[in-house]
Amino acid sequence: MLPKSKIKKAVIPAAGFGTRMFPATKAVKKEFLPIVDSEGRAKPVILAIVEEILGAGIEEVAIIVQKSDRKLFEDFFKTPPAYFQKLSPENQEYSQYIQELGTRIDLLTQEVQDGYGHAVFCAREWIGNEPFLLSLGDHLYASDTETSCTRQLLDIYEQSGQSAIGLGVTPVADISHRGCVAGIWQEPNSILSITQLYEKPDSEYAKQYLHVSGMPEDMLLYVFGLYALAPKIFDYLEDNIRHNRRERGEFQLTSCLDRLREEEGMLGYLVKGRCFDIGRPDVYWQTAINFRNA
Repeated sequence: MLPKSKIKKAVIPAAGFGTRMFPATKAVKKEFLPIVDSEGRAKPVILAIVEEILGAGIEEVAIIVQKSDRKLFEDFFKTPPAYFQKLSPENQEYSQYIQELGTRIDLLTQEVQDGYGHAVFCAREWIGNEPFLLSLGDHLYASDTETSCTRQLLDIYEQSGQSAIGLGVTPVADISHRGCVAGIWQEPNSILSITQLYEKPDSEYAKQYLHVSGMPEDMLLYVFGLYALAPKIFDYLEDNIRHNRRERGEFQLTSCLDRLREEEGMLGYLVKGRCFDIGRPDVYWQTAINFRNA
């Protein structure tokens, strides 16, 4: 078990092409697609993600970007708009708030788009030998409690000292779009000792091998998009990259998570909240409708 320590850093991979959202992503990066928050403010997805993370107590955030996109992210987080003087006093204040967030954000470049695991590996030097939070660049979260989804997972890590993955419940029919886990409940419907991770299984395999005891027969546990990870994960990512071990043509994260699980153990936490995946048109549409009132 890892020594207990506070997670201070977070990584957001945002260097993909957003091909599932084409042709919208020919005009705008997926992470800059707009949503409306509970206060009625229109904002890009990436800002909502950063606010969730920093609001949970994280001190520094690294966003992994393509080289050609660095200026886009820098301009948004670190520079006032050219039309600043035309903004209302309220929006001028909010613009300054965004720049204050920007002082806690570093932009790291993924030179070659070689998979999700490769993107995470780009943060190795920045993270150093610390545990860290990993948050997907196309997922939004809404807690069902006063504690944010991100803070809930950080609390599990800090209480247990073990790497932990946020989980949600999904029908078997929807699992082919998601990562899935199996395991044994340590606390029923709350904390799971993970025994298997599987990326986008077909429904038949999932029903046979990934169903968790105590859950309805037609329901599975899916990966929510939040991870609290030990730095050891970078050793496995480096090993795959050095030996060119690819899955579906790219360097993936899931097999490295499984190696981390085997060596150090890994918990799953059933997050008290909802996940909004904006990476697919139908789900983005639902997010645009429902996120404000979540």
